[in-house]
Amino acid sequence: MSADRITRLKAALFAKPRPISLERARLFTESYRTTQGQHVMMRRALAVAHILDHVEIFIREDELIAGNRTVEPRAGILSPEMDPYWFAKEIDTIHSRPQDKFVISDADKRFFQQDLLPYWTNRSMKDFINRQFPREVQDGIAARIFSINQTDKGQGHIIADFPSLLNKGLGQLLKEAQGRQEEQPDNIFFRAVVTLLQASQRHIMRYRDLAKDMAVAEENATRRAELEQIAALSDHAIADAPRDFREALQLFWYVNVILQYESNASSLSLGRFDQYMWPFYKASLDKGEDPAALAELIETLWIKTNDVVLLRSESSARFFAGFPTGYTILLGGLSEDGRSAETLLSILCLETYQNIRLPQPNLGVRVNELISRELLLKSAETIRMGTGIPQIFNDEVIVPAFLNRGVSLEDARDYSVVGCVELSIPGKTYGLHDIAMFNLLKVMEIVLEELKGEEDVSFEQVIGAIEDKIRINIAHMIEGSNICDIGHRDFAPVPLLSSLIEDCMLAGKDITEGGARYNFSGVQGIGIANLSDSLYALKQFVFEQQRMPFKAFVEMLEADYDVPDGERIRTWLISNCRKYGNDDDRVDMLGSRLLRFYCKEVEKGRNPRGGIFSPGSYTVSAHVPLGAGVGATADGRRAGEQLADGGLSPMGGRDQLGPTAVLQSVSKLDNCLLSNGSLLNVKFLPSTLEGQSGLNKLADFLMAFAKLKIEHIQFNVIHVETLRKAQQHPEDYAGLVVRVAGYSAFFIELSKEIQDDIIRRTAHRL
Repeated sequence: MSADRITRLKAALFAKPRPISLERARLFTESYRTTQGQHVMMRRALAVAHILDHVEIFIREDELIAGNRTVEPRAGILSPEMDPYWFAKEIDTIHSRPQDKFVISDADKRFFQQDLLPYWTNRSMKDFINRQFPREVQDGIAARIFSINQTDKGQGHIIADFPSLLNKGLGQLLKEAQGRQEEQPDNIFFRAVVTLLQASQRHIMRYRDLAKDMAVAEENATRRAELEQIAALSDHAIADAPRDFREALQLFWYVNVILQYESNASSLSLGRFDQYMWPFYKASLDKGEDPAALAELIETLWIKTNDVVLLRSESSARFFAGFPTGYTILLGGLSEDGRSAETLLSILCLETYQNIRLPQPNLGVRVNELISRELLLKSAETIRMGTGIPQIFNDEVIVPAFLNRGVSLEDARDYSVVGCVELSIPGKTYGLHDIAMFNLLKVMEIVLEELKGEEDVSFEQVIGAIEDKIRINIAHMIEGSNICDIGHRDFAPVPLLSSLIEDCMLAGKDITEGGARYNFSGVQGIGIANLSDSLYALKQFVFEQQRMPFKAFVEMLEADYDVPDGERIRTWLISNCRKYGNDDDRVDMLGSRLLRFYCKEVEKGRNPRGGIFSPGSYTVSAHVPLGAGVGATADGRRAGEQLADGGLSPMGGRDQLGPTAVLQSVSKLDNCLLSNGSLLNVKFLPSTLEGQSGLNKLADFLMAFAKLKIEHIQFNVIHVETLRKAQQHPEDYAGLVVRVAGYSAFFIELSKEIQDDIIRRTAHRL
């Protein structure tokens, strides 16, 4: 294995500022101008085929796996067909915004303003969706009770059927699609699939020919041999199924890049990599290939996952700071018959990541009662490095959660994760996992204001009014989400991606039309920790101890504690009222009641694809901007301050009885209902995990987590002094990777708000 190669590949990713590429937008628009009047499915297919045939391609120095979305590393790609307006507003500030900065040339600015923007104005998916929102949906969004996401981007948060791709190859998939097209010549979906599979083959041919040409011109014999091998791998990938690990990795990455051209979306995730790649890895070992060379291939793949970054608006970047592309992989877990599914590749994926230490891939490990001590300790060892990877998921609660949603036992055991922590069944689910966020704490704020003028308000009356407000606004959120769902169907179908989702080819339907086996819409309940703390403080201070009348208390919150004795009262509320995260039923069960109510209301929803709504609880990094929209709350939080991070994590600094007490509090929530995923952040002092004893303690802690049936946990293991130094001298900490939410990112690329949030999180000892 060449450590120098890996070092050079990593360095090349970050050698220049991130540019914006308009190439996809230009080619997509060129095609659309020529296909007016055709069905949207074919227009999209022809546009993507035009991109694949004409986009500039390049094989970078030292690469062993070909395929790049853009010539320049980590370039942002614009999709004006989804939403051209945010970019028009931010084109002159995107290089200087607080986070996720990009540079764009003056020539590209002019091209966007003079060509792309005029064409897509009043033609984008955003136009359709915004026009359809009824007044009650607009009011809920304006009040910041909920947000409707995915209005400006393509289909993501999904896992393709990689086993079928690798076991059949593009040639067999094309043959099957052509057969179905012959059987149903009027089915536009099959026509589009055939068009795109053929275009995918042509795209790979272009790389084959490029590698051959580069090999002829290459003077270095070693590099010439590598380029010749890329040409041979590409030639095989055009039509034939892989026979070994190298061939499998090359086809796998080509298809991932091609899917990015079609959708340009977040979280086209990678699923159970150690399962579907194991037969090919074993085949290479059986042929006598050097394990070190195979490990180097994995490391180069890990580096390539960091090359794809997402171009988001400034407001969206605040919610998803740090480029969480969502190349998420889960390792280990169960087989379809309920046995341990670990392979040698499960361990190797962690070992190779230890040499890379970049934000992607977003590795996770599935734990259960059958997990080996070896995998558990290797996971702990990798966590101890401090990058926040791997995150941990719990089969003991997630499998039952899927069974509760009507998923078969075999499929439930095969679950993986898309994006950050969103739960999905690989190759069988289109879940719109981030379609909306619902701010539970904002609901409490509004309810208190509405009840302020009433006489003899009781605590149960407050709870009842919160439940009523949740019920009403969930109905509006579902209505808005379904309008967005229809927008994706009518404006942005994805036939190539759909052909890699089981049942779509049987049904002859795109995923946006309901072609997948499982059709969920995933929404997130935000603010449960602050809601629990605020309700208990209100109950204790106003209703039990009667220290202040209800009306005066609400007026104090409206004034952001800026009243006589306000700061003293705020300190009392923080110091004297027990908080969620400390294993106190009096607080924890308030949150449990309302989170369960929220989940039961969400699951009543039905979407246009014939599926159900699936509740979850995680924030990504939205706890900072969401908190900005909530006034002062009874837990002592000032107006505009962030909410608790993660989703189920305690408010920063309020969990004072150790990490086990945190687990106990979270376990009281009905985790089985959170079938769209949840998120728990825990921060450890590095000293507590030192040596073999530290690893054993963390491994035991993970098994306690499993037994308590909590869905998810992730860790930051870092000294707060290191983070403060990185804030002050970012030039010295360019490679510092930390856990933000359900993803990791470079610390210095985050806004100061999110950096401060990570610094404030309680650092525990075991």
